[in-house]
Amino acid sequence: MGQTLAQLDGDRLRVRMQLADGRVVEAGDWEKLTAQALGAPIPVRGLSWWVRGIAHPHSRHTLERDGNKRPLVLRQDGWEIVYAYADGERPRQLRMSYPEVEIRLVIDAWTTPASP
Repeated sequence: MGQTLAQLDGDRLRVRMQLADGRVVEAGDWEKLTAQALGAPIPVRGLSWWVRGIAHPHSRHTLERDGNKRPLVLRQDGWEIVYAYADGERPRQLRMSYPEVEIRLVIDAWTTPASP
């Protein structure tokens, strides 16, 4: 059983988080927002790369792969991201750990955006 902690939304000017209790928190960037709302800066910018099993290009990293050459453990910016697969090439679950913070992300479905 899991629960939704928050829903994130935003653009280049403002970001917003609606918490499970209905409160809405806004800030100028993702890290400030998550630190303010959750008490820890969650690396939302890195997350868009990490969810795909790719290190973002702005800092050093290490990457371990499984027997099928899929990302298994990615370490970057002090975070350790561990991937789990239900089947196929794309991850189903991510466990992201940072000192005193652990985030678990489950991906229900992957979709490819339509071309413009």
